[in-house]
Amino acid sequence: MSIKLEHVTHTYGLGSPFEKTALHDVSLEIKSGEFVGIIGHTGSGKSTLVQLLNGLLQPTQGTVTVDGTDISQKTKEAMQMRHKVGMVFQYPEYQLFEETIARDIAFGPRNFGLNDDEIEERVREAMEFVGLDYQTYADRSPFRLSGGQMRRVAIAGVIAIHPQYLILDEPSAGLDPAGRREIFAEIQRWHREKNITVILVSHNMDDISRMASRLIVLSQGKICIDGEPLSVFATEQETLHRAGVSVPPVTEVMQYLKQRGLPLEDRVHTVEEAADSIFQCIRGKDHA
Repeated sequence: MSIKLEHVTHTYGLGSPFEKTALHDVSLEIKSGEFVGIIGHTGSGKSTLVQLLNGLLQPTQGTVTVDGTDISQKTKEAMQMRHKVGMVFQYPEYQLFEETIARDIAFGPRNFGLNDDEIEERVREAMEFVGLDYQTYADRSPFRLSGGQMRRVAIAGVIAIHPQYLILDEPSAGLDPAGRREIFAEIQRWHREKNITVILVSHNMDDISRMASRLIVLSQGKICIDGEPLSVFATEQETLHRAGVSVPPVTEVMQYLKQRGLPLEDRVHTVEEAADSIFQCIRGKDHA
C-alpha cells in the first residue's frame, strides 16, 4: 500500500511561450503509515508534487499510482483511489462553497453514498477533531469565519471522508499558537490510531522535526534530500542552504553550543528536549 511516482515530470504550459517544467524526472514512494514532511524554497515544486499525489494534476511524463492503480486513468477504480487521498490546500477559501459549515463538511461523505445518520456522525466527529462546537457552528456560513476558523472547516471537510492518505499544505497558516497545537495534536493522534499516511508541506522546521519520521527536500523541481529529519538537519546543512531552507532554530542553537565546546546531544525535537540536554550537560560538568 503506497503512493508511488515513477519518473514523473510535470510541465506547465506545454508547447506555449510560457512553458515551465516544475518537476524533473521524480521517482518516489510514500508507504502506508508514514508521516512525511516536504520542504523547499518557493518555486521548488512542492505544490506541484502534492497535487500530483491526488490526481489534481496529471504528469507530463511518468506515472503516479495509489495502491497500485494509475490515478490518471478515467476508470471507476482510479476515481476510488483518488478519493483515498485527501488534501487540505494552503488557502482554505478555495475549498469552501456550501451555505453552512455542516453542509460543507458533509459534501464528501454525501458523495460517497452514506446515509443521513452516517453523514451527521462524520460531520460531528470532524468538527470535534478541529475544535469547532457542533451546536455553535453547524448552521453558520463558512464565509463569515476568520481565516483560522476557515482553515479548521477545510481540514474538517477532508477528515470527514476518512482518507487513507492525508496531504496538508501549510495547515497551521492563519491559526494562533493554541490552535496550531490543537490541530497538530489531533493529526498526530489520527496518524497513530488510524495508521493514516500524513504528508505535511510546511515552512515551519520545528513542526517538521517534531512530527515527521521522513523528510523530503525539493530544489529546482528535484528531490535533493530524502531521509530522517533529525539526521538531515544535523548532517546536511550545506545542501539545505543551497536548497534555500534552514534547520530548526532549536537545532541551530544546539549546534552552536556544541561548536563552543559543550558535549550536547543536538538531535532534539523540541525546546523542552533541548533544555533537558543542556541541563544534563551542565549537571554532568558540575559533578565532574
